[in-house]
Amino acid sequence: MNFHRTVAVSVIALSAVSLPAANAETLADAVNAALATNPGLQAQRAEADIAIENVEQARSQGRTTVDLSGSAGIEYIDSNAPFAELAGTNGDRPIASAQIQAAKPIYTGGRIRAGVRQAQAGVDAAESQYVAAEQDLILQVVTAYVDVRSDLEAVTIRENNVEVTGEQVRAASDRFDVGVVTRTDVSLSQARLEGARAALAGAQATLEADIANYQFLTGLTPTDLAPPPPLPPLPASLDDALQIALDNNPDLIAARHAERAAREAIEVAKGQYKPQISIVGTAARQETYNDFTQRDSSVSAVAQGTIPLLSGGLIQSQVKSAKLQRAQAQRQIDTLQRSIRAQIAQSWFGYEASLRSIAASERQVEAAQIAYDGAKEELAVGIRTTLDVLDQEQQLFEARLSLVQAERDSYVAAHNLLRATGQLAPEMLLLDGEVGDSR
Repeated sequence: MNFHRTVAVSVIALSAVSLPAANAETLADAVNAALATNPGLQAQRAEADIAIENVEQARSQGRTTVDLSGSAGIEYIDSNAPFAELAGTNGDRPIASAQIQAAKPIYTGGRIRAGVRQAQAGVDAAESQYVAAEQDLILQVVTAYVDVRSDLEAVTIRENNVEVTGEQVRAASDRFDVGVVTRTDVSLSQARLEGARAALAGAQATLEADIANYQFLTGLTPTDLAPPPPLPPLPASLDDALQIALDNNPDLIAARHAERAAREAIEVAKGQYKPQISIVGTAARQETYNDFTQRDSSVSAVAQGTIPLLSGGLIQSQVKSAKLQRAQAQRQIDTLQRSIRAQIAQSWFGYEASLRSIAASERQVEAAQIAYDGAKEELAVGIRTTLDVLDQEQQLFEARLSLVQAERDSYVAAHNLLRATGQLAPEMLLLDGEVGDSR
């Protein structure tokens, strides 16, 4: 099925009813409120900011560092060196010293460069995870929005069912009073009325639960929800959807960046096998206070190098651990690809089925309405029984409820498909208003 040809069906069913009132709450309002206030999304944004700082920390490993140190105190000397007593060097004397040292790494075996690349891959992964969390939230809001709307329609239908069934009870009682029907007919009508009331109570409970979920996601209280906007453009075929998902799904992109970070972690670990060379410059001064002030100053610039000879197996273990983590990351990519393929297929065929269900439900509603009207007329002339009318009435209400559910399922299935393909970004939605980016 070509989605560009079939999308119009659900658009008409869901949104082409009437223009929303000026003060109606729209899907754009709900999405904006969720993106601006959802604590889970804000926590994921903080995770991305932390990853950016990790890059700065990795870069700092290759920069010059300068340390200043100093000390002051009392020194006691008791020396038997010749003339020490005459020179006045024995006894207590104040002493102070200061030193400044600058160090610049020259060669680290590629460890620092690999560490920077690893941190940058971590930033990319965190950004993709943020996009995934944002799209998950949008999908939840869209689902909650249409759930509340369909629940409200279901409650209205159930209320109408209670009202109509109540009329049937009163009509059956009147016919019983004049001897046209039996007490059984009255009891059947009363039983259907109580069943309709129970169904209404269940629909109201479902509505309250979905309102609570909507408030949790958006912080808003739904009052007058406008019809949802038309669907964004969908993939033209199942193969197109699969390819788009493999290229754009943010969960898969994050996993690929995580694998790249794990690959760079191997290079960081291997870098510890190689020599480390730094230039170190030191300037120091020490002053001793006694009968006279003695000053000692020194300046040095040296190249320091270290070569690891024996680490007790630590470096070997770190390299092996990094390789295992990369293999794990690769397996996670494979798992995600399989999961995404399954999600695409489920969403694609679920959407196709929902479109067929909408068309069938519309025909069912039309036929059930005709049958119900005919049953009422035939009851008036004695051709039909009260039970026949009650059955036709029940079929009509169930058909209307099926249509409401099919419309809801179609809209949610389409957005599930967009989420699986990675296209449920705010700017991709054709909403009744501009959707902002919480970043």
